[in-house]
Amino acid sequence: MTTGLRVHLYGSFPLALPPDEAFLLFTASGERSWVDGWDPHFPSPPADETEPGTVFTTAHGPHPTTWVVARRERRRVIAYANVTPGERATLITVGLEPAPTGTTVTVTYDVTALDPGANAGVQAFAAGYAEYLDGWRDRIERRAAPGPSPRHA
Repeated sequence: MTTGLRVHLYGSFPLALPPDEAFLLFTASGERSWVDGWDPHFPSPPADETEPGTVFTTAHGPHPTTWVVARRERRRVIAYANVTPGERATLITVGLEPAPTGTTVTVTYDVTALDPGANAGVQAFAAGYAEYLDGWRDRIERRAAPGPSPRHA
């Protein structure tokens, strides 16, 4: 019997931002500033979108995904559980630690293919995980790069 593949992935990168500012970048709305096409929708508008139990949905490509905030420690940790039907279920945890030059961001993914046909996609994601996190860092740094304000451009 073929089963769904499960992988545990871990990586970290530095950000030249204090943890308070970095934390905001990993909220559902904060990711809009650095993830192209990221547009979370909240079926029940939250008073605090980082509160555990908060639900939102995204639609990257042809697959809608439902997300639930699973854990939050302000300025230190935010975790999301998400399910893309027929594809995968994932627990994503972003941890933030103060560092001399800003923050060390640690990202863990616990990914399970929901169908044996999704195993190849999970394997490909795992094989490219280091580059995936490099992309996070690069996009965040470009977003945070100093430049002229719109009024002075």
